[in-house]
Amino acid sequence: MTEDAQGRNRKRRRIALILGAVLFVLAGLLIPPWISISRYKSGITRLISTSLGRPVTLSSVELRLLPRPGFVLTDLTVAEDPAYGAEPVLHANTVTASIRLWTLWRGRMEIGRISVDEASLNIVRASPGNWNLNSLLRTATGNAGNGNRTSGGAARLPELVATDSRVNIKSGVEKLPWSLLDTDLSFWQEDSGEWQVRLKGQPARTDIVLESGDAGNLRMAANMRRAPTLGQMPVHVDLEWSEAQMGQLARLITGSDPGWRGDVTGQLQLEGTPDAATVKTRLRATGVHRAEFAPAEPLDFDANCGFQFHWNMRAVEKLVCDSPLGKGLVHLTGEMPGAGAPPEFALELDRVPAAAGLGVLRTVRNTLTPDLEAQGTVSGRLEYKQAEKTGPQKSGTALRKKKSSAPEQNALTGSLTVDGLGLTGAGLSQPLQLPRIVLAPAPPAADSSLALAGTVAVPAGGATPLSITMRLALEGYQATVRGAASLKWARDLAHVTGLAEASALDHLAGDPILVDLAAQGRWQPDMAVATSSAQADELSGTVALHNANWKADYLANPVEISQATLHIENGQLIWDPLLFSYGPVKGTASLSFPSTCSTPPCHPQFHLQFGDLNASTVEAAFLGAQGPNTLLSSVLARLHPEQAPSWPELDGTVKANSLALGAVTLTKPAIAVAVHSDHAEFTAIDAAVLGGRVQGTGSMEWSGTNRAKPAYTLQAQFHQLSAQAVGKLLGESWSGGAWNADGKLELTGFSGAELAGSATGTLHFDWRHGAISDAAAETETVNHAGFRASAHWVAKVAVPAALARFDEWSGDAAIQNNAITLGANQVMSGTRKQTVGGTITLGEPAKMQFAMPGDAAATP
Repeated sequence: MTEDAQGRNRKRRRIALILGAVLFVLAGLLIPPWISISRYKSGITRLISTSLGRPVTLSSVELRLLPRPGFVLTDLTVAEDPAYGAEPVLHANTVTASIRLWTLWRGRMEIGRISVDEASLNIVRASPGNWNLNSLLRTATGNAGNGNRTSGGAARLPELVATDSRVNIKSGVEKLPWSLLDTDLSFWQEDSGEWQVRLKGQPARTDIVLESGDAGNLRMAANMRRAPTLGQMPVHVDLEWSEAQMGQLARLITGSDPGWRGDVTGQLQLEGTPDAATVKTRLRATGVHRAEFAPAEPLDFDANCGFQFHWNMRAVEKLVCDSPLGKGLVHLTGEMPGAGAPPEFALELDRVPAAAGLGVLRTVRNTLTPDLEAQGTVSGRLEYKQAEKTGPQKSGTALRKKKSSAPEQNALTGSLTVDGLGLTGAGLSQPLQLPRIVLAPAPPAADSSLALAGTVAVPAGGATPLSITMRLALEGYQATVRGAASLKWARDLAHVTGLAEASALDHLAGDPILVDLAAQGRWQPDMAVATSSAQADELSGTVALHNANWKADYLANPVEISQATLHIENGQLIWDPLLFSYGPVKGTASLSFPSTCSTPPCHPQFHLQFGDLNASTVEAAFLGAQGPNTLLSSVLARLHPEQAPSWPELDGTVKANSLALGAVTLTKPAIAVAVHSDHAEFTAIDAAVLGGRVQGTGSMEWSGTNRAKPAYTLQAQFHQLSAQAVGKLLGESWSGGAWNADGKLELTGFSGAELAGSATGTLHFDWRHGAISDAAAETETVNHAGFRASAHWVAKVAVPAALARFDEWSGDAAIQNNAITLGANQVMSGTRKQTVGGTITLGEPAKMQFAMPGDAAATP
């Protein structure tokens, strides 16, 4: 054949192939709409149902020839086994079912692949070991064992492929919050009797918002072979949970974030059958720390475990776990026989750094400071093995007595030894060194919890060592501290342990204290109720002080404390009693810090109690020499927000047996005070005075140039004052009924002269059935040293006739320029109404001068 003829033949063949391809494509596009396959709908439904072993429903079926022959199924629903609920096990809006072409030549039709996208799959656990997928696997292996045929024809299980789907997990009829999102799942038969499973998805929780991917990615590859029962089915599983962030992983599992950070990867390999499987696991964590800080050396670990697992007995055999930790090693072995038999474990620690234990404790708790460092090692061996029962127990009084007198045998044996434990950092004035600590199994408790206990005597700067007893269990701890300790040592220990009550020891100095404290708590508080800032610790007991002094930043001088006891209970701190002195002023105080606050703001409460006070004594203690540079001015200057630390927020009362103010004595004075950072409020003032009572309110704040002086505002009501006592105060002879008044006063300054000179205000008074005599009155004064001067006579004062005797005298007065000036007033005598004028000059003593009034006829 010539070359030209061969070229023409090749050209004809290419044209024929192109025409055939075009015709095939046109057929795939034009023929399906003209072919009605509704009559095949029931057959396809029956075919899928037989393959999956579940009832199947479809809305519609369409034929598709490209890219490969198959069917497009709409609204596919695979019903659930009634034993696991009524919700469908699988639902997909659109499903593609591809046909095995070679089965068409044999006169039957088989579905080779079922592909779903954005489907919803429910995995249900009805009881331990019973899952709704069990029957699907039995159907698959059964069909494989029967040559993939059923009585109705071929029933070969097709390859199942799901992409971008969701896997929900249910417990009975209850849908659990956990699911897998963006899941890709494949399930197919590799060869006769062998099945392959591939799964990839992102774990998620439906009741909280998780950042995409932060909970890690789950991947699984498994294969299984046919067996008479699922328990005998040979299985190989490789499972990996990678790229999980610890905080999000904890939120996924528990629903809350405990504040852990780091990256976690877990791997599991299973080989064998469910009844006898060899399992190897590996758990790696890097950069483990709390969210509040990133330590210089984060806690990392790499734990590898291996064991034999028996599903039917729920038993674990030959458990061996090893994990290097720092320069030490953790080795765990054990047996869990199942069937009610007690487990056995052995734990060995070989020079595990104490820093690793501190890292674990810092990770689960947020109260330890980030710069705290630990030295030392932990070594030892612990074994757990319950004693075997020896025959049936007999009844009888003698036997019961014998049994009750003998202690129960401890299932935990061995010990752990902590050598060279030292703590540095965390603001410690010097390294804190502790003697060797031996932790041995504690006697069995009423709650049957296992624990290690140890006691250590620590020299703490007192006359005798401090005794510390510890009880450490898996769920939490208990500790008692008794003995004497220096204030510095106790303060360091309190801050190291992160106790919220540690601030109670700040600013204290003096003799060693006596402590009797008990603490207990959980290593990790209940995440359902606790927060990162609220740990489940309980501290109770007392701390006694003697011969100490307290110096706060906002006080000019220290407060001398002769005796004080701090009571701690359920998080509440109460200093009571507290015997103190500030210069010559002595008193008793109590101070309480609330543990909880139902209606904020909740401030610490204080109560001050003094005996008999004299103004001159208080002046000597707080004023010193009169002037702006006095001790009181320096104390009050510390209230100034621009110059010194602010006062703490406090609420309380100040009381005294009596307070002598010159010729006036207040009996049982009591003031309710609310102290704020830059001002104070006197919410209630009450005292007996001049035969009656004074009540009122007031405040103190800063005013003047650069807000350099304290400004006072007082509002007071005087009830039933003795007219004779008021007159004597003014150097006059008064008599008659009770004297009542109310007024408002504003004054500024430090010294008495400043206060009197700046005083401004108003006064309204009312006096019924009174009389003022124009005879000279005897009076006495009190000097600054606190001694009474000899009596003397004040010059005779002219008194208006209207005031010689009257029925009622009421009016107003103005306080200004170091004087009280009478304003509008009325003197009623029968039906006669008169007005008087006068001025009281403030001083020592005060002087009163009347202006002779004019008469005015009363209106009938």
